[in-house]
Amino acid sequence: MPARVSETFVLRTYPFREADLIVSFFTRDLGKMRGVARRARRPKSPFGSGLERLSHVRMAYFQRENAELATLTGCELIQSQFDLSSDYASGVALDYFTEVAEHLLPAHEPNEKIFRLMVAVLAYLRSGGDVWASVLYFSLWATRLSGVLPELRVKHESAEIAQEMLETALNKLTPREWTKSTAADLRRALVRTMEQHVERKFLTVPILEAL
Repeated sequence: MPARVSETFVLRTYPFREADLIVSFFTRDLGKMRGVARRARRPKSPFGSGLERLSHVRMAYFQRENAELATLTGCELIQSQFDLSSDYASGVALDYFTEVAEHLLPAHEPNEKIFRLMVAVLAYLRSGGDVWASVLYFSLWATRLSGVLPELRVKHESAEIAQEMLETALNKLTPREWTKSTAADLRRALVRTMEQHVERKFLTVPILEAL
């Protein structure tokens, strides 16, 4: 089978045999996949630093028919997240993004919108953006785009009534300052919603809450 080249985010790597790695990666065109990177743990690896967490790369690979794992042949680094990892809070946020993608994304199901969401939040963090804002934004849209949080709709004949009820409710609300506490409340609610749809709870959430 001829090799493919896909724009990819590296999610996780696991040691395999003496010098190989099992790599979980999220491609723009084919969704989440897993593959074997031969000799990736050797000093003169053909992958260089391209297999670091959330590295944005062009991954070359091929997969034989009925094979569970693809064979990775090399990658070209587009954007490293190494600088973000040097900051503890940003590093925990990267772990959280990775864990959400690993658990919410089904295998071999393309999701262009979540791929672009990752590009956007990582670019925001590299520009010096607030860690909590990026975590909240990613949580909200990952929940929505993965289908966990359904789109809220009203029938056409009910729209005017719904709008009037919404405006009445909003007029009664006391303005509330958007603080880390209010953001944390919403973030926890979104995380609980996601946890209802995955096999186990997110490991990085307690670390995030402790920051």
